[in-house]
Amino acid sequence: MREGSSPSTPTGRPPPAAPTVARGPPGIAYATAVDDATARSQLADEQRRLEGLRAALGDGHPDGRPGDGGPAESPSADQRPAGTDDAFEREKEFSVLDQVAAELAEVDRALERLDEGTYGRCDACGEPIADERLAAQPAARLCVEHQVETDA
Repeated sequence: MREGSSPSTPTGRPPPAAPTVARGPPGIAYATAVDDATARSQLADEQRRLEGLRAALGDGHPDGRPGDGGPAESPSADQRPAGTDDAFEREKEFSVLDQVAAELAEVDRALERLDEGTYGRCDACGEPIADERLAAQPAARLCVEHQVETDA
């Protein structure tokens, strides 16, 4: 390449621009090159999915919990697997609803971090979370190292 010339590809075209760092509020750069519009879209999709699941499981009950297993909601005794207990089934539904609520809270917090410009940084150490992790789990709030420690 001659001095003063710009690099080019074999086709003679300039190389594609390097990915830009997504930006939060003015003057604050995200820790990763994750595009904020893409992250926001993925998080909004997940939020809608979880809210739909919560609504389906809660079945419109005022407290958002499954019903009391009355005749309209519970299969007849001959349709239930042998040994199934109504209280056990309700407890299982409560557990699923609790998990959905926890995941929804994580998504909401990730959306807040996007607004604050802190999306993509580990809550524990402040270091960037790998783009691959954010692509796989957009609501991630910990880097892999700290997630492993938390899960242990």
